[in-house]
Amino acid sequence: MDDDHATPVTLPPHGRTTRRAADASCERSLVDCRLRAATELFAHTWDPVVLAGLSEGPMRRAGLLALSGGISDKVLTESLRRLLANGLIERRTFRAAPPRVDYGLTPLGTSLVEGPMRAMGDWTRDHGEELLEAQERAATRAAG
Repeated sequence: MDDDHATPVTLPPHGRTTRRAADASCERSLVDCRLRAATELFAHTWDPVVLAGLSEGPMRRAGLLALSGGISDKVLTESLRRLLANGLIERRTFRAAPPRVDYGLTPLGTSLVEGPMRAMGDWTRDHGEELLEAQERAATRAAG
């Protein structure tokens, strides 16, 4: 897999920033906030799905395709590239006949899955009905 096209999430303003500078820029503008950089990790629909799948252990592409239910091969490739570029997953190649490639969570990816993703899942379990009801009300109002 060619990772040249993957876009890692960077902390503005110039990619490499000290913690103090990043925190100060967050105080000045939400555009430069670390929270924005973190939420970019969830901006692509399938990335959290792939991370959740890999939380069960290393997996091949075919396993991820089957587990993700509905993701295309092209979109899976894009997702894997983004997650690799952000250091959330690793790609392991095994010299075997036939060659085998597995993907697994890095410690950084594990911390994301076990922390914020688990918290979001808990929140959704507790408030999912309210969220769906609000969306239905908005859709009804928009329809007229």
